[in-house]
Amino acid sequence: MTQPAGIAARYLALGDSYTIGEGVAADARWPNQLAAALRARGLAIAGPELVARSGWTCDELSAGIDAANPAGRCALVSLLIGVNDQFRGASAAEYASRFAPLLARAVALAGGHAGRVIVVSLPDWGVTPFAEGRDGAAIATAIDAFNAVNRAEASRAGARYVDVTPSSRRAAGDETQVTSDGLHPSAAVYADWVRLALPTAATIVGQ
Repeated sequence: MTQPAGIAARYLALGDSYTIGEGVAADARWPNQLAAALRARGLAIAGPELVARSGWTCDELSAGIDAANPAGRCALVSLLIGVNDQFRGASAAEYASRFAPLLARAVALAGGHAGRVIVVSLPDWGVTPFAEGRDGAAIATAIDAFNAVNRAEASRAGARYVDVTPSSRRAAGDETQVTSDGLHPSAAVYADWVRLALPTAATIVGQ
């Protein structure tokens, strides 16, 4: 699906608070930073269309897609969802049953081209000040189990995968890496996510 010359590619970003960038300016959200980085490479891409809200689980994102009803084929779709499922106590098996249909929807929104979908791993919120007093090791184990699910589903579907979890864990003990709520990543952390996602996104948009 080559983009016609002069036509900006559509980018749809699906997710929760990490996608809308809770606590940072709009241009510091990682999808917005990614689109800017792609344009800096000379790739014509529109600003991201966001279907995301703080606190959303997989099921709530699915309902949000229903409500937004994004029409038309997207050249790039990112999907980052599941932290709130884990936070609310869902098991990895329950997450798998919810994530797989969402990934299928993301692929459909990319015109059926799974290779135009980027699944982003879940960050580890257990290292943040917000999680102080909680069992950080247990949170890390759960996040790893959920990421094993979304990685496997991405591979099965033929989607791309970007692992930002190690980047999120480097924030441990560094309050400059989170926003004022002590939970969500700072603009600098999102910039690191963009560094990780940019080569894959550029390949997709440049096709």
